[in-house]
Parts: sequence; C-alpha cells; structure tokens
Amino acid sequence: MSELVFENRDFIQTSDYIVKQVHLNNYPIVYILYNEKKRPSAYIGQTVQATRRLKNHLENKMRRDLNRSILIGHEKFNQSATYNIETNLINYFIADNHFQLQNVSQTSSRETHNYFEKSFYNEELFQTIWEKLREEKIVSDTLENLRNKDIYKLSPYKELSSLQLDIKNEILDFCKEHIKLKGNHVITVEGDAGTGKSVLLSSLFNTLQDLSKDSSSLLQGTDNYMLVNNGEMLKTYKNIANSLPNIKKKNLMKPTPFINEKTKSGASADIVLIDEAHLLLTKEDSYNNFNYKNQLDEIIKRSKITIVIFDPKQVLKIKSYWNNHLLEEITKHYSAKTVKLTDQMRMNASPEMINWIDRFVSKDVLPLPVETDSPYELKIFKNAESFKTAIESKNNEIGLSRIVSTFDYLHKKDKKSYIVDEEGINMPWNNTTNNVAWAENPESIREVGSIYTVQGFDLNYVGVVLGPSVSYNEDEDKLVIDPSKYKDIGAFASRSDLSPEKNQEIKEEIILNSINVLMKRGIHGLYIYATDPILRKHLLDLERKGKS
Repeated sequence: MSELVFENRDFIQTSDYIVKQVHLNNYPIVYILYNEKKRPSAYIGQTVQATRRLKNHLENKMRRDLNRSILIGHEKFNQSATYNIETNLINYFIADNHFQLQNVSQTSSRETHNYFEKSFYNEELFQTIWEKLREEKIVSDTLENLRNKDIYKLSPYKELSSLQLDIKNEILDFCKEHIKLKGNHVITVEGDAGTGKSVLLSSLFNTLQDLSKDSSSLLQGTDNYMLVNNGEMLKTYKNIANSLPNIKKKNLMKPTPFINEKTKSGASADIVLIDEAHLLLTKEDSYNNFNYKNQLDEIIKRSKITIVIFDPKQVLKIKSYWNNHLLEEITKHYSAKTVKLTDQMRMNASPEMINWIDRFVSKDVLPLPVETDSPYELKIFKNAESFKTAIESKNNEIGLSRIVSTFDYLHKKDKKSYIVDEEGINMPWNNTTNNVAWAENPESIREVGSIYTVQGFDLNYVGVVLGPSVSYNEDEDKLVIDPSKYKDIGAFASRSDLSPEKNQEIKEEIILNSINVLMKRGIHGLYIYATDPILRKHLLDLERKGKS
C-alpha cells in the first residue's frame, strides 16, 4: 500500500491555512475539524480543493469553536473513495459517541454504489486510517466493536439502497407538498423484517430535522417527532442524538406520552414519524395511560403529516392487533398513500433461505435449503449444550451473537431472575434493566432474550429456542401452535370488540409473528433448538437429508 498522508495541525482564525503537501493540495482528501472541550465537537468533510475549502471553514461561524484539523490524503484517492471514507468516518464517529458532529445530512442522500477498488478503500485503507486516529486518541473503540453496535447500524448517514433512497425522496417531496395544506396527511411505509425500515426512518428523521433549521427549505421551522414504542430501540435513537446537532432527545418519545402531551397543550406537531407502528395500541389501555381507541388515529389527529412504518407480521399483542384492512380503515379518513420496501437488507441469505423461514411461520416445515456456497448458515441442534456452545463460539469469533426464545417461560417485571427451559437451556432471560440495548450488554451472552429485547435489532448469529408452544404434527406434516403454553399473558388479553373465535385466531398469529421476528434477527446465521422432541427430531431429519 502506498503512503498514507496524515497531517494533524492547529485550525485557528489567524491561520492562512496553506496546504503544501502534494497529495493534500489539489487532490481529493478527507479532513476532520475538531476540538477537545468538555463536550467535544467535530466536522468531517472531503474536498478536492483543500486550501480553499478550509479557508471557507475558517470564515464559517459554525466552525469557530473547532481549533484542530486532520488532513488525510493518499496518492490513489479519487472522489468516490473520499466520499466513501467521509461517510464511513461519520458513521463510526457516531458509534464511537465521543464527538458531537456538526455535519448535516448532505451525505445521507448518496446511494450505495460500487467503484474501482472499493474494497481496498472501504476495508484495508479505512482500517489504517481508523487505527491512526486511535493512535492520536481522536477515537477510542475498534471498528470491529463499533460495527456490532446498533447505534452504528442505525446511523442516519448509512448509505441507502436505490429503493430506500427513492422512498426517502418520495417522502420528503410528500412532506414539502403537504406541509402548508389543510387537514391531516399520512404516508405509510410497509416492509417485512430486515427490509431496512428503521435505517430509512433514521436517515429521514435526521434530514427532516436538518431541513427544519434550513432557511431555504419549505420545511424550515417545523416541529417534528420520532415516536418509538420499543424501549430498547428508543435507547439507540437517544444515543444517536448525542452525536448529531439537530436531533434532540425531547423529540424522541413513546406514543402515549406524545398523545397526552399534545392533548394537554392543545398544540399539533408538524411531521411525526412512527417506527414499528404495528406495536401501536388499537384499544384503550388504562394501564399504559392511553384513554382512546386507537393510538395511530390519535397521533394522526395531532400531526399535520404522519409517516408510518408498518409490518402486520410483527404484531405481538391482541391490544395492538393490526392488519392491512384495519390500517386502511384508519388512514382512509385522511389524505394518504403507501410505499413498500421489498429488498431483504439484514440477512446475508438466499431467497430460498428466506422462503424457508416464511413457510415455517406459515406452519409448513420444508426440507432445509442446500446452499454449499452461501455465507448464511442455518443449523439445527440436537441438545441444548451444543446449541449454547455454538452461539458462544460465534460470539467469541465475531461478536453480537445471542440466544433468544419464544415467550414460553414465566417472566415478571419484579427484577427477579426467571429461567428459560430449566431442563435444557437453563439460562435467565429478559433482563432490560440498564440503559444499554440488551444485545450490546456483554453479560447478555449468558442470558436469553425475548421478542421485546431484540425486535428491530440486528445480531450476527441468532440462536432461537422454540419453546413448548411450538410443536409438530407428523400426520399432517404441519407445525402446531399451542397458545395455552405461551406465557406472555399480557399479549393475549382478549378484546370485547372481537369475537371469541377471532381472539383465539389472533393468539396463534401472534406466536407465529414472534417466531418470524426472532428468526430474522441474524445477519450471518440462524441456529435452532426446539424443546419439543418431535419437532426437534423432524428438523434434524430434514437437516440430514439436505446434507446427504
């Protein structure tokens, strides 16, 4: 590898900032402007005119508190490479969580694309740059550790796919067209688990917040909110807010506090984004201080524009029961449209593998796909010990590998320890008592997660325990779901507005939805341990047949 040029110097108003080194002047470069105050700030950029660009920054009142600079050059740099490295630096700086960045969202509009020797710049050279920054004590954590953090995976600066970018631009256009119109306006984004809904939403909210501060934008001055009903996911978004200038924690809320706050003040929001809207309540719930019939309807009434992220296959409670018909019943009263994310973004799995999981959660247990060259691994386990050892081994090897289970074991919110499958797995579960997302707590490798600790999050490898509610009927060659063995009692609180038959039907649907969500957590692999001996034997037989 040719020589990397790395120049660290003062960045002060009296400097004329003349760049003389050959691969820093009139070549594409990446630069970092920063300070080390009590709350450190930084700005990350790229340019082909270093002297001119840095002089412009010296004259910019936003950069006046930045007094150090790092210029990074290389004889092989081209502008695609410097754009790529700039974006990577922003994403990893957000995950490192040391600096509050002054960057606004111009880079988030860039679409993922390939260019000559991208892997060299993106992996080998970027690793060298990062290690040099660690030597200089500008950053602290390793790329490997940061890559496994959800704050990195949900960074608003992650490159978007062409479909994600098209949908993002369509939503921004929708907001600009409707913000001054009367009435309430709704745009729904539908997508299965792993199709990149939360990454899109994170990028979109950051851009909307930046535009709200932009005097040239139609969205200047808008009062915008992101509503997140998943407590673990809310922790991640609040951590992202630590690193960015225009995302404020007060604009990140759960749905019920938002509804009650706006009701009390009598004010309306401008744009409200709802992550995982399939978790919203569809009936009154006094326990959660919600005194209306439908949370989505109440949010729409209190917002000019509502952006809804929705997947009916992730409904987990009867009191939050949604389907497409119910969604249409709510949104038909407003100016509304729907867009769809269809590409699987999380799992490095073939369409055949995704189809196997989709059919499994439709109760069809198919032969396991035979994929000799696939980077994705599906494995069935004969006993609990080998299953636990395999996940622990993957966690030691690449990190962020965890065991999760269907909610078939007792758990109460009394801070006591409860055990999953005492005769087999024999591990405590569902501990979410600290401010770190469950999977990112190093101790959680010795625990089992539930649907509520991992919904919306990525793991490298996921080990799924199929508990007593999931078995197999050999005569019918079908998965059998027994809701009487499911221990998430709150999920099954019946509704008077639904028939007894419908309440019972939804219970089975909820268990299958939870299996779908759990099985689609892993980027690189899915390990399965079924506690039911008949199902376990059948899955092992299918695995053996696939290998023979």
